[in-house]
Amino acid sequence: MAKQQVEDAVEAIAQELLKDQDVIELVDVEYVKEHDWYLRVYIDKEGGIDIEDCQALSEKLEAELDKGDVVPDSYILEVSSPGIDRVLRKPRDFVREQGKKVDVTLYAPREGKKLLVGELTGFDGDAIELDGAAKIALADIAQVRLHIDF
Repeated sequence: MAKQQVEDAVEAIAQELLKDQDVIELVDVEYVKEHDWYLRVYIDKEGGIDIEDCQALSEKLEAELDKGDVVPDSYILEVSSPGIDRVLRKPRDFVREQGKKVDVTLYAPREGKKLLVGELTGFDGDAIELDGAAKIALADIAQVRLHIDF
């Protein structure tokens, strides 16, 4: 089973487990090979999640994943917060986070810069808009993160 298929299958299972939880939102699912395979499930809620939220979903998800052959490899399951500098990956992320400051890392420099910082003011499915002016195609973007001021 391909990486994307695993992520999609786990996302569907997690969404089903969270459907009665109006307050907890599934943010992302990531299946990556580091030294071992890691299955990371990111959740959030207004005011932030706590360890009990993570543990509850982890236990339910582990039981569901053990029932079927959703994940073909041996893996480590992690359920956590996406963090305050979360990566924006999906269309719903770009819609939800409009009006917030983001860091955009490009594959190739644009006007001499590979890192752009600005307010996310638009998303049309193929590109994001920064500060109401600069349109950047998703194909040109390596990563978008919420900006953190220290």
